[in-house]
Amino acid sequence: MTVSEELVWRGFANQTTLASNKDLDATKRTFYWGVDPSANSMQVGNLAAAMMVRVFIKHGHTPILLVGGATGLIGDPDGKAQERDLKTPELVAKNKAAIVDQYKTIFKGQDFKVVDNYDWFKNMNYLDFLREVGKHVPLRQMVGRDFVQARLGEGGAGISYAEFSYSLIQGYDFLHLFEKHGVTLQLSGADQWGNSIAGVDLIRRKTGKEAHVWTAPLIINKATGKKFGKTEDGAVWLDPDQTSPYQFYQFWLNVDDTGVEDYLKIYTELGKDQIDDIMQKFKQDKSSRLAQKTLAYEATKLVHGEREAKAQSTQVLFKADEYKKFTADDFKKLADLMPLHEVAESSDLIGLLVAGSLASSNTEARRFLNGGAVYINGAQSPVGKLALEKSDFIHGFATLRRGKNNQVLLKIK
Repeated sequence: MTVSEELVWRGFANQTTLASNKDLDATKRTFYWGVDPSANSMQVGNLAAAMMVRVFIKHGHTPILLVGGATGLIGDPDGKAQERDLKTPELVAKNKAAIVDQYKTIFKGQDFKVVDNYDWFKNMNYLDFLREVGKHVPLRQMVGRDFVQARLGEGGAGISYAEFSYSLIQGYDFLHLFEKHGVTLQLSGADQWGNSIAGVDLIRRKTGKEAHVWTAPLIINKATGKKFGKTEDGAVWLDPDQTSPYQFYQFWLNVDDTGVEDYLKIYTELGKDQIDDIMQKFKQDKSSRLAQKTLAYEATKLVHGEREAKAQSTQVLFKADEYKKFTADDFKKLADLMPLHEVAESSDLIGLLVAGSLASSNTEARRFLNGGAVYINGAQSPVGKLALEKSDFIHGFATLRRGKNNQVLLKIK
């Protein structure tokens, strides 16, 4: 596959300023992709764009990865109905370091350069900015942006001059990287099209030369019609302290059958023949969840390493007789594979199922209990059982499982 063919096949083709997708096959470009340090971790949505970046690298294009130290001090207003709260320089610096560490993990083994837009903005004074950037940007172009119209229109929350100017900062990033590093292509998600075009236009107006943008579509959960990467508990983070490797693995393991083929293309580097083979076997026996298991393993390996992926994928669903042979140390080892909750000896099972994210509500938890979907130490919980008992614990521990994949470890306080 050529790079343009692979981008289309994997679902990474949306809008572009290129005359033809095949331009990417004929010309090797230096490109950039960036993340603002609005948090101390990227999310699954950022990971999709990062996987697109890996496709470009694989086909010989040269990457520059930007961390937005300057833009992070303002905050991107696009898609936001309200003004963002400004983050302190100290917090932005901390977040920057965390994002760079994640770059090093996701792009391990790849040759890339990291830049920080704070480095070229920190000594630029206001007059320089107006002359270098503001003079070349038509106000009509800025006011015409959809998010600006929404914020300024009837019922809108309004917009500050700082957020209004955000696209100028990002536009100058492209110009700076064009002049200093020969960058001629920006990669981004579909929601960044307007900000990216600002850079293309600025380069044309200032230098008379061409630069281009390639965007990937936003990933949509086909089962819900909503943006992919959200759970009832919120975003799925790449940082293990915010989304544990167990939760991360479980997220992928529980994706819907309808979208799993798309997610395999987007979130793994498996080839077409491999994915076709996996999907053929999966469709013959969907109860095997082969597609989800493969996706969970590959995504976890990329973000948390092969050792963690193997630990999660080989998590054994022990039978009741096997649990009886466990020592206290055996149970303690399980704490590395599943969430640990300290509980009272006679805790309410409905509350535990909800607290352990094994059920989304008390009503759902009760339905699981009445339907025989709950297991304690590998044994099906009797219908009507609503509380743990002393006899449920072995060496002060017990496992609580719902269905085949969702499991937590309980420890008596």
